[in-house]
Amino acid sequence: MTVKIEIKGPIISNDDAWIYEWFEMDATSPRKVTQELDKANGEDVVVIINSPGGYVDDGSEIYTALKNYPGHVETQIVGLAASAASVIAMAGDKVRIAPTAQIMIHNASMWNNGDHRAMEKASEMLKVTDRAIVNAYVIKSGKSEEELLQMMAEETWMGPQQALEHKLVDEIMFMDNTIKLTASSSAAGMIPQNVIDKLRNGIGNKGNTEVISKEDFKTALAEMKNEILNELQQNLKTNEKEPTPKTAKPKQKLSKLFLSL
Repeated sequence: MTVKIEIKGPIISNDDAWIYEWFEMDATSPRKVTQELDKANGEDVVVIINSPGGYVDDGSEIYTALKNYPGHVETQIVGLAASAASVIAMAGDKVRIAPTAQIMIHNASMWNNGDHRAMEKASEMLKVTDRAIVNAYVIKSGKSEEELLQMMAEETWMGPQQALEHKLVDEIMFMDNTIKLTASSSAAGMIPQNVIDKLRNGIGNKGNTEVISKEDFKTALAEMKNEILNELQQNLKTNEKEPTPKTAKPKQKLSKLFLSL
């Protein structure tokens, strides 16, 4: 029996997963994938990918879980595999892409603040991250690190034929492939960090310093939901009107990087 696992929406941390579930938004966390792999119990798996990317560390965790899985893994890019999602796609023993799908690879990016020393440190961290990410593409394609780093620096978008030529996929689905090789996109779909922070911290700022009950928590969430949804909607409208910057939330540490357009 073949087990299907979906990689849909942004790649997020385990800590943020419940927030996306609350808003009924597609998102993929490492825990979600590892739980599905545990259920598969060694059976062949097909990983269906349509994602704009997300956090580097969480994408790496998913990639590693798929590579370590004892059964056969096929990744299918059915829409978009951008940024961190393109790294996950490389974990397949066989990588297939729909004739209408795309892959995008690019450099890691992040928000940072501080003096010139902090900026220099951040720059070095990003360079190290790029050299870590590129390994997934090198292993799959056999291309040189130098060539792939250049493709990342140029933010390279590939349709099915280009992905096949670069050996990042094994075949194009539903087509007779003339070449058989072994081998974000916008982050507008992600909940803004200020919204997540508001949801995480807002409950505790209601004047009650004690641990709240589950019922009180749900009531407080319900009161905040409309406000947060309005803020999210406004953020999405802004992203539609203006070019999306290459951003990353630092989260709790500077090393939490975010792959996106």
